[in-house]
Amino acid sequence: MSLAADSPAHSSSSDDFAAFLDEELETASGTSSELEAEVEEEDWKDDEEEQDEEENEDQGEEDGGSKDNSDSSRIKRLKVGTYEDTGNPESSTSHREHAETSRVSVKTDMCTHPGVMGGMCIRCGQLVDNESGVSFGYIHKNLRLAHDEVARLREKDLKNLLQHKKLYLVLDLDHTLLNSTRLSDISAEEEYLNNALPDALKSSLFRLDRIYMMTKLRPFVHDFLKEASDLFEMYIYTMGERPYALEMAKLLDPGDVYFHSRVIAQGDSTQRHQKGLDIVLGQESAVLILDDTEVVWGKHKENLILMERYHFFASSCKQFGFDSKSLSQSKADESEDSGALATVLAVLKRIHGIFFDQKRKDNMLDRDVREVLKGVRKEVLEGCKIVFSRVFPTKFKAENHQLWRMAEQLGATCSTEVDEFVTHVVSLDAGTEKSRWALKQNKFVVHPKWIEASNYLWKKQPEENFPVSTTNSK
Repeated sequence: MSLAADSPAHSSSSDDFAAFLDEELETASGTSSELEAEVEEEDWKDDEEEQDEEENEDQGEEDGGSKDNSDSSRIKRLKVGTYEDTGNPESSTSHREHAETSRVSVKTDMCTHPGVMGGMCIRCGQLVDNESGVSFGYIHKNLRLAHDEVARLREKDLKNLLQHKKLYLVLDLDHTLLNSTRLSDISAEEEYLNNALPDALKSSLFRLDRIYMMTKLRPFVHDFLKEASDLFEMYIYTMGERPYALEMAKLLDPGDVYFHSRVIAQGDSTQRHQKGLDIVLGQESAVLILDDTEVVWGKHKENLILMERYHFFASSCKQFGFDSKSLSQSKADESEDSGALATVLAVLKRIHGIFFDQKRKDNMLDRDVREVLKGVRKEVLEGCKIVFSRVFPTKFKAENHQLWRMAEQLGATCSTEVDEFVTHVVSLDAGTEKSRWALKQNKFVVHPKWIEASNYLWKKQPEENFPVSTTNSK
């Protein structure tokens, strides 16, 4: 049974993951195959011994009999007698059938059932009712792997990947690599998209009538994928349905160079409304995630690089409650050179470089990309001490707020009270007591978006670009 040949997004490329899995499962069956070979060898030896005894007995009769030949004859009679005691005239055939049955039984008994497909063990073929393990239907329909087998495959693949100086990268689709809208949601201001397109959009905007969608690829996405593929083995992981996911994969990777069968959709997740690395065949210590939504990665936030959302269509802005015009309505787009994907690519390259730094003395298998990510992120606002003013709801525990946690992750120190070491007051109102103190002490007063922008751009942003209005001051 070939997993690679039946993979839903099969490629003949030598690094096709489905082919790798196929090879690994074949390797995993080596133990039972060796056992079967040993049993067959024992049977062969018994047959050889019986044949030699018959020849020696015939020779002994010709020579008048000898002590050795007599012993051989006695051994042979003992063997035959054992089967003759059963009273079965076809004892030899029964013996062989019994041996054959024993081989199958031993093989089945020894099988650990590393994976199940359609209710049958992919190693020994036995029917298996157990539904334990993890489903990997995106690699092959109805494929389920035991937890031990998943761990073995991850360890094996990690060693191979590290030898090629690669890590894993899990990529969200919507608002991260692209933006889609239903054809029925295209606004009047966006009708030009159905007509003659500007040159800038001809290679990145797609009307997909078969699924009633229009999709815009994020600027720089093809360059991003090409360069990232040299550093990472990449997955697509979307909360969209599989038909949609495969359509988007074709737009992003028309030559099936980057993803192969590694396209994970909503139905593949093991937990509703959540994404998880349990269905990614990569060690968590070597996985980075790009996604615009943090909450769906509840168990893997340390692996996550949060992306600024890409809102090309008006329906996208409306979905997230933005009153401003979308990029399509403004007939504009993100920058190729300084947009979100170009920015995060530089960060990924830096993390990759630190992880594989030859000067490090530790074992590469013991390294954790999450620790590298944490260290790089802490450099963004290192040296800043922040106090928040009128940003959090009344009686809300400040340290639990997303902005507080984000600032600390970026290396800043957060406090509820001002002192001489404070560098920034983050406020929604320049008229608050803390804001006025900051201005008097020549400290920075910035809007909360200053923290968010620094987070998305991986660099402390100019404070003057995030002024705070006094409109709401009392």
